[in-house]
Amino acid sequence: MMTVFDHFSGVDATPPTRTAISLSSLRKSFGERVKMWVSTCADYYAAAALYEELRGLSDAELHKRGISRDTLARKVCKSCDRTAGR
Repeated sequence: MMTVFDHFSGVDATPPTRTAISLSSLRKSFGERVKMWVSTCADYYAAAALYEELRGLSDAELHKRGISRDTLARKVCKSCDRTAGR
């Protein structure tokens, strides 16, 4: 006759310390993703502010800065993207 304990004899239970480590690494991973999201938001906010400032300049002023109106948005986003070098 099988007992209740015989059903669980082959089960490898995860020790509590492993669970705690898993939760800790999950929390750290989530925290890193939130930091990256906030950083990305800050980068694009800075890019939007810079774009608003530069788009009001004349074509001659933009040319002095080495920027054409056609590539203004792309260059501004690239200049504010901290992850571009990674």
